[in-house]
Amino acid sequence: MLFGILGVIWPLRALPAFWSAVPLKEPVGRILAGDRFKLAALNGIGATLQAQARPPIARNDVARAEALIWLRIAEETTGRMSAEEADHEAAMADTKIKSSLEFNPADSFLWLMLYSMETAHRGFDEKTLGYLSQSYTTGPIEGWIALRRNKLALATFADLIGATQQRVVSEFTGMVDSEFTDAAALNLMGVGWMQSERLLASIAVVNIVPRESFARRLAREGLMVRVPGVELEERTWRR
Repeated sequence: MLFGILGVIWPLRALPAFWSAVPLKEPVGRILAGDRFKLAALNGIGATLQAQARPPIARNDVARAEALIWLRIAEETTGRMSAEEADHEAAMADTKIKSSLEFNPADSFLWLMLYSMETAHRGFDEKTLGYLSQSYTTGPIEGWIALRRNKLALATFADLIGATQQRVVSEFTGMVDSEFTDAAALNLMGVGWMQSERLLASIAVVNIVPRESFARRLAREGLMVRVPGVELEERTWRR
C-alpha cells in the first residue's frame, strides 16, 4: 500500500518540474546551435523563468537550460547596455552556470562558458584558468565544443599548465583530423601563431587526406609553412 501511494505522489510532485522544462527546449536548442535572438525575446524568456514557482524536485535539464539562457542574455547585453546592467546579467549567468554545474560537474561545455564569462568580466587568474582545465578534464574529446574551446585556450596557451597545454594541442590535432579545416587554419593563423611549430608538428600523426586539405587551406592564405609529410606544387602556393 505504501509503495502504491508513493507511486502516485512521486509523479505528481515531479510533474511541475517536467513541464517547466518543456518550454525551454526550443530556445536552448537554438542557443546551442548558435542562433541569434533579439535581446527583448531573451529577456522575456528570463522574466518567465523568474516568475515560475520553483518545483519541489529540482531537475538538471531545467538548471542547464536556465544557465544557457542567462548566458546568452549576458552575451547580448555586453556592449549594448550600461556597464552596470551588463555586470548584473553576467553575475546572474555566473550564478546559474554554477548552479547547473552542481547538478552535473561533468558538463564540459558549461565549464568552458564559466571560463569565458569570468575572463570577460574579471580577467585571467588561476581560478578562471582552472575552469578551462576542468572543461578539458571532463570532456577532452568533444568535437562541437572544440570549435569554441580551442580558440579560447590558444589565446592564453602560455598561462596554462603543461597537462592542459597538451590537451589543447591534441584538440587542435583532432580538429584537423576531423576536417574542421577552416576553424583549425584560422586558429593557427590567429591566436595559435605563437605555438605554430608545436601545432604543426602535432598533426604529423593525422591521416594524409586531411593533412593535405589543411596544407592547401593555409596555402590559399599565402601562409608559407610546411605541413609534415605534405609537399604542395608551386602553383598551389601562388594561388
